[in-house]
Amino acid sequence: VALGTNTDPYQWVEGRYRLMEGIWEAMRDAANPCSVLTKSPLLLRDLPVFKQLVERTEFSTALSVPTIDEKAWRETEPHTPHPRRRLEAVAELNRQGVPCSVIIGPLIPGVNDSPEQVDEILEIAGEAGATNITGIPLHLRGEVRDIWFDWLRQYRPDLIPRYEKLYRRGAYVPAAEKKRLGELTKH
Repeated sequence: VALGTNTDPYQWVEGRYRLMEGIWEAMRDAANPCSVLTKSPLLLRDLPVFKQLVERTEFSTALSVPTIDEKAWRETEPHTPHPRRRLEAVAELNRQGVPCSVIIGPLIPGVNDSPEQVDEILEIAGEAGATNITGIPLHLRGEVRDIWFDWLRQYRPDLIPRYEKLYRRGAYVPAAEKKRLGELTKH
């Protein structure tokens, strides 16, 4: 069971309702292979049960860190935990024997895809012991496309022609752009 692939299970409301710990306990009790992807260091709260999961079944964690750049983070991910706190969580999970990787995603052309920005994440994630580091390009499925173009109009109107070209055929970047973005995380 992969949690967090569509909606982050460690959003702020989890801090209040504390539902995840019971879910992890059920996974542990059933020895069910599972994983979690989140943007939140709140997952460290469940570290004791994560350690039990690792002993009983296949279990891994991942944190999404699309940028370290303060401006890009504040503009593209308002109200999310600071990226450096996420990387600190990666280090703590790995120190405690819970496999944790980093997803540099979404990689947003013209916003967080400079080699310097990605290299900084690669360096810090490597120091944190990330078990894997991978990049994922921005997808513009469904309503997200309109929301994203509204964001571009407000913050980066200079990028609109580029995005109209990149996403003219649908929700995903063309193969050449996907390859370019993928190369950024290969070191």
